[in-house]
Amino acid sequence: MKKSILMGALMTITTLAGIVPRVMANTGDTLTFGMVRAEEATCLPPSARGRVTISDLGPVQNMHLEVFGLTPNNSFTVFVTQHGKGPFGVSWYQGEVNTDKNGNGVADYTGIFSEETFVLSAGTPISLAHLGIWFADPNDAAMAGCPGDVTRFDGDGVAGILVLSTSNFSDAHGPLLKLKEEDEPPAVTK
Repeated sequence: MKKSILMGALMTITTLAGIVPRVMANTGDTLTFGMVRAEEATCLPPSARGRVTISDLGPVQNMHLEVFGLTPNNSFTVFVTQHGKGPFGVSWYQGEVNTDKNGNGVADYTGIFSEETFVLSAGTPISLAHLGIWFADPNDAAMAGCPGDVTRFDGDGVAGILVLSTSNFSDAHGPLLKLKEEDEPPAVTK
């Protein structure tokens, strides 16, 4: 009787696991989400966008970034940010993405891009759950017909305006929070 109840419970759990989206990450899990055009990026078509695929590789993740409809033959800086829109809070420079003659680009980064992406400030963890992409050079933005405002979002501290972001997600539900690390099994002690 106990074996029948246990088997019934396991079958129910297995069935529900197939219906409910997986929350925990395992090696090989992927997460795909979109980035939207920033309001100030008026020189870009409304269809300008980004697509991000994060693949869990076990101890780290790969972030595959594709951008579409940006200005051609330009360099853009990619930041991991605390907030999806300004002010962006704590942010770190992740790298660059360069566009081709059609304004499309691809970049790959390896790091921690999950719910475990955070910084410590005075001992308090601050989640970094969003992405933003800026013109690497404010002159490129101005030449394309966008505002030529100078921002700090580049390695040399001189960048152009924001072009794409994850402002389509709320701060509390940023896309990098969606890939959750599976808990480590408890250590065996003898």
